[in-house]
Amino acid sequence: MINQLDSGSAGTKLEEITDHAIQLSGLIPHHLKEKGEKAQSRIENLEELVNAAKQFNQQWMLTEDEGQETEFSTALAAFLNQAALDAGEAQADEYQDSVQLMTLHSAKGLEFPLVFMVGMEEGLFPGSKSAEEAGRMEEERRLCYVGITRAMKKLFITYAESRRMYGQENYNRPSRFINEIPIELVEEVRLNATISRPLTARPTTYNNSSMFTQEAEQNSGLHIGQRVFHDSFGEGIVLSSEGTGAKTRVQVNFDDVGIKWLVLGFTTLTAV
Repeated sequence: MINQLDSGSAGTKLEEITDHAIQLSGLIPHHLKEKGEKAQSRIENLEELVNAAKQFNQQWMLTEDEGQETEFSTALAAFLNQAALDAGEAQADEYQDSVQLMTLHSAKGLEFPLVFMVGMEEGLFPGSKSAEEAGRMEEERRLCYVGITRAMKKLFITYAESRRMYGQENYNRPSRFINEIPIELVEEVRLNATISRPLTARPTTYNNSSMFTQEAEQNSGLHIGQRVFHDSFGEGIVLSSEGTGAKTRVQVNFDDVGIKWLVLGFTTLTAV
């Protein structure tokens, strides 16, 4: 069956190969023999799978760059990934103690004690094309809010320092939506390891250094490794900073409360 599908997939539409796979599997004749309401429902699900493949293929072609030839295997992989994520809503009732993968759209109306939002990077979420349209950006911002509010107790937001996509190594900055979360609600955890960027790497258009810049040192009077005091958090050690001017954020590892990010324009840190 696999060999038949592989040999006949070239130049075939996604919905056609999906229908062909269903026919070769023998699932429809099998369910027809079972009869009953459940069997009929399963047959309808298989038919709906073909319709979903057709709709996905149409959307996929629209999102691809003009003039760029799309390989069938790429579209199929994307469709299967989407189908797995869309199944998350159904999983919520059946597998309460399991990890449930789903899209933000599928998560609407659901709540979980623990939520992970992954891939929170510029170019992914929000997408690279959203920056060109205000309407798109606002829609993604609303979706981000949906994701955040799915968490009943804890929310983990992650992003990659480097990500390989389409054969190219990318170094995206963290999503702008992360910066819109009130600083007092965020506890940032970073790995000690750093990512080295080769000279041939895709250039970035932002400064995301985890070290103090010369300007930041001059503005704040602080430096990496310096011990400081905060009225609420006590003493700690400066780990890193980002941003410029009054919006400069400083990462401090406090002795009693752990790592905190503080905006210099809204807090006072005294050198110890």
